[in-house]
Amino acid sequence: MKFKSFIFLLFIHLCNFCSVHGGATSLGTILFNTGGRPEYNFDIYTLPILNDDDNSYPPPPSSKARELKLTDGVSVNYNGYFPNSQSSPLSLLSSQNHSLPKLATSTSLPFVELIYVTERNGSSSIYYDAVFSDSVSQLRSRSDLELELPARIQVSLVGNQQFDGQVSVKDRPSLAGEFLIYVSTHENSGVQMKSWAAVYSSHLRTGFTRRLTPKGVSDFSPAVSPSCVWTAVASYGEKPWGGEVNELRTDIYVFLTRDGSRRVKIVDHGSWPTWVDDYTIYFHRRSDEDGWMSVYRATLPRVGPVGTNTVVVERVTPPGLHAFTPATSPANKDFIAVATRRLDTDYRHIELFDLVRNEFKEVTRPIAPQVHHLNPFLSPDSTRIGYHRCRGAGNQKPAGHLLRENIQSPVPGLLLFRMDEPFPSFSPKGDRIAYAGLPGLYVMNGDGSNRREVFKGMAFSTAWDPVREGVIYTSTGPIFAPLSTNVDIVSINVDDENPSYKKLTEGGENNAFPSPSPDGKWIVFRSGRSGYKNLYIMDAVEGEKGGIRRLTEGPWIDTHCNWSPDGEWIVFASDRGDPSRSSVQLYLIHPNGTGLRKVFRNWLGGQAAHPWFSPDGKSLVFTTDYAGASAEPISTLHQFQSAGEIFIAKIDGSEIQRMTHNIYEDGTPTWGPAFMKAADVARPTNGPGCSFSDYHWLNVKPENGSKAARMASTKAPCG
Repeated sequence: MKFKSFIFLLFIHLCNFCSVHGGATSLGTILFNTGGRPEYNFDIYTLPILNDDDNSYPPPPSSKARELKLTDGVSVNYNGYFPNSQSSPLSLLSSQNHSLPKLATSTSLPFVELIYVTERNGSSSIYYDAVFSDSVSQLRSRSDLELELPARIQVSLVGNQQFDGQVSVKDRPSLAGEFLIYVSTHENSGVQMKSWAAVYSSHLRTGFTRRLTPKGVSDFSPAVSPSCVWTAVASYGEKPWGGEVNELRTDIYVFLTRDGSRRVKIVDHGSWPTWVDDYTIYFHRRSDEDGWMSVYRATLPRVGPVGTNTVVVERVTPPGLHAFTPATSPANKDFIAVATRRLDTDYRHIELFDLVRNEFKEVTRPIAPQVHHLNPFLSPDSTRIGYHRCRGAGNQKPAGHLLRENIQSPVPGLLLFRMDEPFPSFSPKGDRIAYAGLPGLYVMNGDGSNRREVFKGMAFSTAWDPVREGVIYTSTGPIFAPLSTNVDIVSINVDDENPSYKKLTEGGENNAFPSPSPDGKWIVFRSGRSGYKNLYIMDAVEGEKGGIRRLTEGPWIDTHCNWSPDGEWIVFASDRGDPSRSSVQLYLIHPNGTGLRKVFRNWLGGQAAHPWFSPDGKSLVFTTDYAGASAEPISTLHQFQSAGEIFIAKIDGSEIQRMTHNIYEDGTPTWGPAFMKAADVARPTNGPGCSFSDYHWLNVKPENGSKAARMASTKAPCG
């Protein structure tokens, strides 16, 4: 069912990714990997909270039949919000658009309305769904979790069209009357390590969009008060991102929803605010006393000034389990909803916490105990709870699995793809791709066909010989291993009927990340043989036996090296600028050891890694935390460093441009000459499509609060 006039009323859609690239000069293709993301087959589900028999909560475990899947079963859908019927987008837009189709239903109002974040067509958007049903009891009587809801209106509320086609993260949507409040990352903060995340307000009738976050400030996780007068956010203020990879050390601010004015900090150290009334906010933070992630309550004064010295903060959930991402309903002040991680399970679950009895009541664990359930939200009347989970679990059909996903690129003529696996690289002709399976090494055609394993052991990093067709270099052995670990460089001729490998390094002192010279004679690689990871150059055919020399030397880490197409430069990542802080920057050096210089001369801390030259040798692609975090890490599942994004820049450090916007870790990019078809490539799978893990720090009992908090700020190691 298409509602073109309905969509047009909301916003004017600009040209899409394909039309942008039509006729543009080809700049090639960038491939990168996002850890675990292809497994995130998330949909939004809902359960009734109240038991029909005695109006108690939660309903009994037999309510499995009542779990309804609300979203499309195809896209990646998460972070939902149930709008109040008084501020329903449907009522607002129906009054403006008399050509809306008449739904085949006897009900005048939808059974469920939902606003949520969705990742589809290569970027994130905010969608509105209205689900209709002739009979609510008919829906409740069905037992299939893959329930096909009878009728649906679905429309994009905010996509890239609001921001002149700029790609961005969209997150945490909610409504304030006729205004949609949400996070977007489309504006450059202009400061290294400062997040681009900011809160915006878009008018649903006109599309007029206003920034509510002050310039130079980063805000996350907005929540609108029941009166719609106030909005609360988690914020760094004017501080840059501190490098945290588990819990962001933000504070909570409130401001007027209409224009962002009267902004004031009310809580030191807090995130994910949610209002139960205009004077009470629940939020989560990691306790400095005992290290447990817990929910707290902030009570604002009804008279007098509001600030950190007048707001009363109390801990709500007890130690002994992690409780986070709280949700409230203004219709019921007796309970809140939370996501939990208990020590006796490997999965997140949704629970209700009874504020009167101070006890938890499980919601999702009795229904699907071995499935992660994330980020609960409550209906305004407190009768329903929503959350997202993987749709490929339980008795459902296996979810689709993308080997290669087309991502909207901000650069005309430059294609961008997310790969299922890490360390991709293009063959010299651009017609084949190699990548690491961890374990195994694989090769496939550019269109995803003829995929085959060419090495069965643990291998990471891939690079094709530019002269000897079919020859690939890789590192064999464990990744992220100590200096003395047996890791060696090997070459593999993948065109042999039974590919075999040739060992090129000796001693196995963590030799990794090979990259051949453009004439195919030499290989640059990193090695720990001196007691530090430095760069070396050896013969490409015979390895160390054919000749080896040291390129860099010092008590630091030099790694992730790549040889330029013209042979003039080798780019690499190094913490040599400040090894004590683990600040990793990019450097260039000539193959003869001269000309060493930073790519970015004003780089102040942070991480930049896995650089790769463009086919013309004038630019670099790399992964970096330059733009800080885009969302609270705990709102999604395990990422080594959720702030990692793909950037490109000229080799002199100019024209830095952000290529990806998401809440995941993007890494190990490569830049090839092929201008591939801008389309997804699926990979058949017999599994559930939900093979991902949670944050490791949630698996263990905290030792103590202050130590746990410091550990949470430690960055991922440089491989």
